[in-house]
Amino acid sequence: MYDVEVSVPGDYLGDVMSDMQGRRAVIMGMNSENGFEKLLAKVPLKEMASYSISLSSITGGRASFTMKFAAYELVPADIQDKLLKEYETSHADEA
Repeated sequence: MYDVEVSVPGDYLGDVMSDMQGRRAVIMGMNSENGFEKLLAKVPLKEMASYSISLSSITGGRASFTMKFAAYELVPADIQDKLLKEYETSHADEA
């Protein structure tokens, strides 16, 4: 999991929060700073691929984000099942 901090104009906060929740983010908090809303969340690294493009598209380039490693966590069971099936399918010829 990664700690993600998004600085976003208030007009776009709802759209950014919706996008983050679609990325399996856990919203940890929010606060205001220098006319921007700061959204704090924990997000799986896999879900952050191409986030900068999405954030720029949602906000017209008016938001920014930082992220840093927070901790390792177990992968949810439904995603484990999906990954296992993908692995088995891709390695079926080797058996």
